[in-house]
Amino acid sequence: MNIAVVGTGYVGLVTGTCFAEMGNHVTCVDIDANKVERMRNGVIPIYEPHLDVLFERNIKQGRLQFTTNLEEAIADASIIFLALPTPPGEDGSADLSYVLGVANNLGRLIKDYKIIINKSTVPVGTAEKVREAIAKNATVHFDVISNPEFLREGFAVDDFMKPDRVVIGTKSEKAKKVMSDLYAPFVRQGNPIYFMDERSAELTKYAANAFLATKITFMNEIANLCEKVGANVDAVRIGIGSDSRIGKRFLFAGIGYGGSCFPKDVQALYRTSQDYKYDFKILSSVMEVNEIQKTVMVEKLRQHFDGNLSGKKFAVWGLAFKPDTDDIREAPALYIIRDLIAAGASVSAFDPEAMENVKRTIGEVIHYANDPYEAVQDADALLIATEWSLFRTPDFDKMKETMKGKVIFDGRNLYDLQRMAEMGFHYNSIGREVVSPQIPAFL
Repeated sequence: MNIAVVGTGYVGLVTGTCFAEMGNHVTCVDIDANKVERMRNGVIPIYEPHLDVLFERNIKQGRLQFTTNLEEAIADASIIFLALPTPPGEDGSADLSYVLGVANNLGRLIKDYKIIINKSTVPVGTAEKVREAIAKNATVHFDVISNPEFLREGFAVDDFMKPDRVVIGTKSEKAKKVMSDLYAPFVRQGNPIYFMDERSAELTKYAANAFLATKITFMNEIANLCEKVGANVDAVRIGIGSDSRIGKRFLFAGIGYGGSCFPKDVQALYRTSQDYKYDFKILSSVMEVNEIQKTVMVEKLRQHFDGNLSGKKFAVWGLAFKPDTDDIREAPALYIIRDLIAAGASVSAFDPEAMENVKRTIGEVIHYANDPYEAVQDADALLIATEWSLFRTPDFDKMKETMKGKVIFDGRNLYDLQRMAEMGFHYNSIGREVVSPQIPAFL
């Protein structure tokens, strides 16, 4: 099939590349001419494990192309994916200006039957708005459907190639047949394709992300309570995760969720509920708790240093909102750094992939280290904000030699309590007891 993908962010680029890998001819469209030129030359603009191999192969074999010309991209395409940003507006609602802007253009450009697919995460009713925008200028038949993505950054390629399920919102029998054929190679092992109406498909994506964000937030609340009552959140997590009704995933306590999806999608769903005069109290609480959780380590630091962080040097390990990505959108590390700088502290940070993105965002207000050990040089304390694999087994002896203070505040619970006490560290994590050389862990 000939496919056009409008937008080359995380979703658009993964979508286009994976469809090309299955033998389709894909043209990706972006308004950024420099970005398009780099991609034509094989330079991938994002970090996503395994994507680079597929990207390079399909460019070389002529199945994956890039252009700034929308008309050129859709001319021979039977399917057009819209993978455009839907950032939160001032009131928290999803900004549909990019999606509807392209839709307006498509109405003037399509010359034969097309299936236009909302791949972006969009509010309920967006398919109807896109259909109306296209219909203003269209002279041919077309279908607009909803096909939300369920990709995890860091696992996006695997998630796309082997989906748990495919959700497609359409009432068109013609579109159903085309979409069934398109996704057939991805569901050969029997993973389901669910057809439903457009509004249900749109709400399914928001509901899924909001539920996962709620699950994370609930465990962070449990972790905070654990610290008050003297319980261990890891033990609680294991105890409840073995219940098949709850499941083991998304139960790890930490310093809040971030990224491109959960924050804006929870906010957008809450705004949708307000638009329909429904008070979605759970989501209001989720957003409030998550904002507090992002900087809970800073408050712990203040307590440890008697309320004065001025003049202190802190190392931060991890800047991306999660491991295996360079995405820093709503990353807790940025909130932590903001508060530390405001308190008069200095920060030395290291992240395997996200430092350039942070540098473009906040500039040179912090030091960007070449490796984790340079970051902790002369540091009064280390703060761990992202659970990259290389942080799990560091050289603690080397750290003790170079750090000014043997103090670790761990926002991702990477280390064993007893070992930290034995290694001579003051170790403060999330939802677990604080240990130090003077206060061995009670197990």
